[in-house]
Amino acid sequence: MAAGNSNTYILFVLAGTTYAVHSSFVQQIEMVEQITPVPNAPHFVEGVIFSRGKVIPVINLRRRFGFEKIPLDVSTRLIVINSESRILGLIVDAAREFVTIEPGAIRPPHEAIDTFSGEYIEGIAMLGERIVLILGLAEVLQSTTELQVAAGDQASATSQLEARDRPGLKA
Repeated sequence: MAAGNSNTYILFVLAGTTYAVHSSFVQQIEMVEQITPVPNAPHFVEGVIFSRGKVIPVINLRRRFGFEKIPLDVSTRLIVINSESRILGLIVDAAREFVTIEPGAIRPPHEAIDTFSGEYIEGIAMLGERIVLILGLAEVLQSTTELQVAAGDQASATSQLEARDRPGLKA
């Protein structure tokens, strides 16, 4: 695993299932606020947000994984990740646990799972009586290159509009 030797993970819930993402990829977890839609984006892309001085593309993991989209509520969280020099926000139903999972406790996905949804699942672990699916970020991020470009274009367009609307500033 490219995440290093640490065994710490952030757990999140999506459609009633518990997932884990390696903590070294997580920059922050926050409530979901204003999302700006991006024209012609894939169906699972909610848009972009402005957080901590950066424009960040946002993916709704429910839609990315083929689940029904539900309204955002007070439990909904945005997990901002940084993987392969890409920053991306993931909308999940809830996220609030930080756990240690020993490498020996993580098993590869069963071939039946691997055939249908294994592209997103790196492994499966048991935490007590709970099954936890370890998220593989490479596949989740694979379709976001165009989105990163769109977010950059959106940021450029936004700064040009802001500059145009302020006296004394040039775009």
